[in-house]
Amino acid sequence: MNLSNLPCPIPTSKYPAVTLAHGGGGLLMHNLIDQMFTPAFNTTHIQTNQKSQSGGHDSAILFPRPGPLAITTDSFVVRPLFFPGGDIGSLAVHGTVNDLAMSGALPRWLSVSFVLEEGLPMDVLWKIVCSLTKAAIEAQVEIVTGDTKVVERGRGDGIFINTTGLGEIHHQLLIHPSRISPNDAILLSGDIGRHGIAVMASREGLVFETTIESDSASLVDPILGLIRSGIEIHCLRDCTRGGLISTLNELAISSNLTCQIQESSIPVLPQVHGACEMLGLDPMSVANEGRFVAVLPANQVDAALKILRTYPVSQGACLIGSVTPKDLAPVFVKNSYGTSRIASMLSGEQLPRIC
Repeated sequence: MNLSNLPCPIPTSKYPAVTLAHGGGGLLMHNLIDQMFTPAFNTTHIQTNQKSQSGGHDSAILFPRPGPLAITTDSFVVRPLFFPGGDIGSLAVHGTVNDLAMSGALPRWLSVSFVLEEGLPMDVLWKIVCSLTKAAIEAQVEIVTGDTKVVERGRGDGIFINTTGLGEIHHQLLIHPSRISPNDAILLSGDIGRHGIAVMASREGLVFETTIESDSASLVDPILGLIRSGIEIHCLRDCTRGGLISTLNELAISSNLTCQIQESSIPVLPQVHGACEMLGLDPMSVANEGRFVAVLPANQVDAALKILRTYPVSQGACLIGSVTPKDLAPVFVKNSYGTSRIASMLSGEQLPRIC
């Protein structure tokens, strides 16, 4: 079912925008939940035997398979709400399922809570709900419970979304920074910097010759593809806030090792590189929402790249460097002239409100 082709189920002629009463626990709130949220999110339920049960309760009853579970929680405050390549609704799903995938988990269930601002146009809310639902269906994750609150006009920036995700782990791998070893290879799943530049350009009204679209996407399929193929993954990490450099620093510090990266191996689209030059940004420090690094034994690089390149979201996967014993700094980046520089984490947020 394509929900976006359906009109907003809340009559906009009567309620063109969210009111405080939509969060007050009375009839309007129940209508919002029963007419908009519940029907939309019920379309994400894909199980046939042990279906999750949430109707009529403030909590969902789940039926996980035997084995360990992974859990993550996240909040989304991106501004603007819509940007080239995505919006706060799809981003909320992608960000949560990707965090689960980085532990090697199969995402199964999501909770979604909305903090709505009084005055948010009802058709905008419906568009976000449709996008969020579509992303959940594509990621094969069920939205099983949630919450709604409304704050006064001027105090909520339209909408904030909080999610919690649960996933099942069906393998024996320990995917964790403690597994990283010297001589491990570092793979990157594709070009970097698009999400941060897309959001910033949309926010500031910047116009480039070519529209730069966010890379926001689910990373579940390529990760599970690696696991099912028997690749010995040591660690995974998605490159979100702080970009690739912050991700590598986090892994190096956690493992007490050093990452040596070849700058020329890191793919950056020409339009992203140009935008970063104009804005004085380093593409390696710009946020992504559909990219990850994988750390694994060097003898499995070719097999891993072959698998990753079969998925559209990771068809640009490449080898960017290796792990060495601890050096003077967590991360070194070598340029095409053979000179290395220390690549440290940013001291502050380069691009706030990007997720």
